[in-house]
Amino acid sequence: MPEQKELSLLITDEAVMSKIYYIRNEKVMLDRDLAELYGVETKQLKRQVRRNILRFPEDFMFQLTDKEFKNWRSQFGSSNSDKMGLRYPPYAFTEFGIAQLSCVLHSEKAILINIQIMKVFIRMRKMIQRHTEILKKLSDIDKTLLEHNDQILIIFDYLKQFEEDKQLRFDQENRNRIGFSHENKNFKDSKSKQ
Repeated sequence: MPEQKELSLLITDEAVMSKIYYIRNEKVMLDRDLAELYGVETKQLKRQVRRNILRFPEDFMFQLTDKEFKNWRSQFGSSNSDKMGLRYPPYAFTEFGIAQLSCVLHSEKAILINIQIMKVFIRMRKMIQRHTEILKKLSDIDKTLLEHNDQILIIFDYLKQFEEDKQLRFDQENRNRIGFSHENKNFKDSKSKQ
């Protein structure tokens, strides 16, 4: 069993995750990356897949279209030697296709690496599920804040109206009065007596 542990430590989870791409709304790994991880040549991996093609329906494996292939290649700076190995659009394996590869590749290393890849996919799925739950909670908080914002705006409108009414009353009470007043009456009375 120590041999199994050594083989599984040959690759890190980060190395596996760096080779997972999102194509056609699926998380996939490409044939050349899988072959590298399994320690086989890409043509050997493809040959085994072609010999067992019934095990790989479209939702398990598909070949990239020329457009997808060019788009994928444009995202990565490739050396000329790297481009030589990429003359044809690669095959993309979904999580189910990768699981199926363990049936057609019989080396112990391929089986152990395959198990490790499947564990990475499971961890990624759980992580995405947790993120989805967090995003939903954030959305709920955002909705609550928007409702509170609306309520706070209504309160501010009431306060503003209250202040305007208060200022109007104050202005009304302290305005200069025009017309007849008691002071003016006394002034007229004193003049008439003279």
